[in-house]
Amino acid sequence: MHRQKFASPYKSSQITPEAVYHNRPHRSRRDFLRASLLAAGGVLLAACNSKEAAPTQVGAQPTAGPGPSPTARSYADELGDPANTFAEITSFNNYYEFSLDKEQVAVKSERFASSPWQVEVGGLVNKPAIFDLDALRKLEQEERVYRMRCVEGWSMVIPWMGFPLRKLLEKVEPASDARYVKFTSLYDPARMPNQGPASYFNWPYVEGLRMDEAMHDLTLMVTGLYGKELLPQNGAPLRLAVPWKYGFKSIKAIVKIELLRTEPVSLWMDAAPNEYGFYANVNPNVDHPRWTQASERRIGELGRRPTLMFNGYETQVASLYEGMDLKANY
Repeated sequence: MHRQKFASPYKSSQITPEAVYHNRPHRSRRDFLRASLLAAGGVLLAACNSKEAAPTQVGAQPTAGPGPSPTARSYADELGDPANTFAEITSFNNYYEFSLDKEQVAVKSERFASSPWQVEVGGLVNKPAIFDLDALRKLEQEERVYRMRCVEGWSMVIPWMGFPLRKLLEKVEPASDARYVKFTSLYDPARMPNQGPASYFNWPYVEGLRMDEAMHDLTLMVTGLYGKELLPQNGAPLRLAVPWKYGFKSIKAIVKIELLRTEPVSLWMDAAPNEYGFYANVNPNVDHPRWTQASERRIGELGRRPTLMFNGYETQVASLYEGMDLKANY
């Protein structure tokens, strides 16, 4: 992970990995919609994530593609892999609040206004507070080049801008009995069309981390991407980046952060508990119930490459899970 500090920021993008739908026994209309989506999407996912697919060389060079400047490819992660272009990162997005079609998210979110914005931080804290964008942007911003691995089997390298989550949590002084952090996204069906009454999900989007995961230096609150302000399709104005976990953990459009004693139930845990667990650490040795996780397709490359344990951040984060059965804690 490469990082660089900046006096002022803002630009961010996220490619959340969540294209899996599962039926639940108690919601008949949602059952039907999920089943239909699963049938349609299963063919594509099977083709993209075949267990027989041979990985390509890890250092394979991606297709150049358009970017914001001739230096777009000058960014690289600590493994030497170049960042995806600005165009790739901002045109291929999982963001179900707007669309199930990755290439339509940018179109359908184009008019989404992400300012003004406030984030409420409370729960088990000594100094609950509400932060507006100006307050968040006053926190020292860093540029970090992170790998992002989608649970669907594709990946990107992204130059984020933001600040460690711990810096925000320290401002509210977590109580000694706080064990988990719950994140909640914006709920606004008027501006996010797929949150309407016919939806098959229980909105708003919710995610969570254990307290030690949230306080880890790699856990980033993202405000920008490629030195530009975050666009709506990437989770503007504030999203999370947890690079050793599958992308669906990196929640977008955050409006609330709560510190809790008990483990929160995320949107995907609620929607498909047999497929998505709380931890969702990238693990090539534990397959998704419907496809392999041993390899991935880097956007812009042909073929597949091997997936790395903890997405390549094992040295930094493996100690968080000592004594845990990583196969049981998917």
